[in-house]
Amino acid sequence: MTERMVAYCGLVCTDCEAYEATQAEDMEALARMADQASEQFGVEMTAADAMCDGCLATTGRRIPYCHECAIRLCAVQRHVASCAHCDDYPCEKIEAFSKPGSPRRATLDEIQSSIEARD
Repeated sequence: MTERMVAYCGLVCTDCEAYEATQAEDMEALARMADQASEQFGVEMTAADAMCDGCLATTGRRIPYCHECAIRLCAVQRHVASCAHCDDYPCEKIEAFSKPGSPRRATLDEIQSSIEARD
């Protein structure tokens, strides 16, 4: 079983279809996701573009958006394990992306609570 990987924003990478398909080397599933993303976002994507080893990976494959994601860039610059570890949590970037009550926000809140319980 794969250890749970949570992205900076609270998305659980290990539950993501792109991550799962990448790890399984399922190029057909990645091609379907690329086609859906191309249609939905109006950008041309290939199966290779849909490959992802997770947001926290420092090397390896990540979807093209990861290179411009403001949340990811901020967290990397601040050297935090997730936004829940940041002194400014929740900031306006998180408020806009992970609304209170959303699964991503619940994950971050859970992480923050576990940090506070250790302090």
